[in-house]
Amino acid sequence: MFAPLTADEWGIVLLSLQVSGVAVALTLPAAFGLAWVLARWRFPGKVVIDALIHLPLVLPPVVTGWLLLLAFGGNGPAGRWLEDSFGVTVMFRWTGAALASAVMALPLMVRAIRLLLEAVDRRLEGAARSLGAGPWRTFASVTLPLAAPGVLAGAVLGFARSLGEFGATITFVSNIPGETQTLPLAIYSALQLPGGDALVTRLAGIAVLLSLGALVASELLVRRSAKGGHVF
Repeated sequence: MFAPLTADEWGIVLLSLQVSGVAVALTLPAAFGLAWVLARWRFPGKVVIDALIHLPLVLPPVVTGWLLLLAFGGNGPAGRWLEDSFGVTVMFRWTGAALASAVMALPLMVRAIRLLLEAVDRRLEGAARSLGAGPWRTFASVTLPLAAPGVLAGAVLGFARSLGEFGATITFVSNIPGETQTLPLAIYSALQLPGGDALVTRLAGIAVLLSLGALVASELLVRRSAKGGHVF
């Protein structure tokens, strides 16, 4: 039951880390921008935009995967554009798994970052501007450091959510060993095999450890930042 992982099983773990890392790296700038808009701007339809961003949290993941399939499939508008413009396809590729994970992680990342942006004392930003700092310098020296715990928390929550993504991924890019088969999909496949309990136990244990480690690291970094330590 506790035998070492095989080369194929290590491949599943590494693919999961790759997919989750790319998903967070691609999503973090968009999540910060959306959180900034929701925290700092007032405009008609803001509630609708907020609802659309958080829609993946309440939609069945299979529906999210189906919508991605319609948009990024071979006949989808985004899929055709990527293929015609760059010769890129995300169908049945690990990049498609990263895209599905990014979409599912986005709402959690936006929420975490937005909460910290809303908590930033605007008077500190005003003080920096009164001392001659421009908008970008104020953002870099005041706003971003104060919001750093939210950015970290959002990134780690997105990473943990990506590690556990199943429904949207299997609907969008299927369950292809060595290409799109991440930890949750591999566990699902092992559950269908006679005598697959040992493999399920090993892979599930790794998934728990990775997710728990990410959350603990996030908490430690947030506490360090709150005490005045340098995060970036």
